[in-house]
Amino acid sequence: MTDPKVPARVFAPAAQDAETAKGQVSTPQTQDPSYKLAFQDMDFLLREDLRPVRFQLELLKPELVFQEANIGSTFVFYGSARIPEPSHAQALLDRAEGEQARRIAESLVAKSKYYDVARDLARLVSKCPDDENGMRQFVVCSGGGPSIMEAANRGAADVGAESIGLNIVLPHEQAPNPYVTPSLSLQFHYFALRKMHFLLHARALAAFPGGFGTFDELFELLTLIQTGKIKPIPVLLFGRAFWNRVVNFEALVEEGVVSARDLSIFTFVETAEEAWDVVRAFYRNNPDSD
Repeated sequence: MTDPKVPARVFAPAAQDAETAKGQVSTPQTQDPSYKLAFQDMDFLLREDLRPVRFQLELLKPELVFQEANIGSTFVFYGSARIPEPSHAQALLDRAEGEQARRIAESLVAKSKYYDVARDLARLVSKCPDDENGMRQFVVCSGGGPSIMEAANRGAADVGAESIGLNIVLPHEQAPNPYVTPSLSLQFHYFALRKMHFLLHARALAAFPGGFGTFDELFELLTLIQTGKIKPIPVLLFGRAFWNRVVNFEALVEEGVVSARDLSIFTFVETAEEAWDVVRAFYRNNPDSD
């Protein structure tokens, strides 16, 4: 007598039932919205009182995508969507009308060097080998948009590596930059869930000059580290002159609202090589940081 073969499941998969439901006979009962399968009923899923379910779905989907892609850790890139690629800098100046617009354009053009720096850093980190379990480490992760974000994804593509883009639905039309790996291009409705996925697997973070969005994302991370909610990771601020001009960190210490040791949470850097050296030194000196 042979051992019985136990089936893996006895219920039909959801996808099978969903397909079966398409072939149902048409009656007043089956045509009413109440008869739709709950997971196929978009009007139901988009109800206000289903927000907790949508939160859960937006938390779960990216995590499953990352697990299936063997992503062990990420190297996150924050930065402005307005800084031009160096080759496009002149066009930005040419479009500027008026003295103030010209000054702003010149300031952005001066920061265009960071496009190349972000691209260089992404190339470096994307060469990090898989670990002993086959998990990919320091996978480049950006907001999926243009400028600094594009440079990060582009740098990974330069060396044949995949990279992540975490886009957000905004009122104005936008699309992922062309260098994001399609299977790792994700779109979010909730800013809070997007920011959580930026940091869940982050083991290093580079913040380039940016505006409200960059500040929002960066200072949330600084707060998490400051309060001990997460273990420290390398936080790299590119452009000491920019950051010290737009944020008076020393004044925060002098005013007593942060401590002097809080300023050690981040490191100012200028080049990709300098940043990568900081990250490698951090993990050499903190071997249990995982």
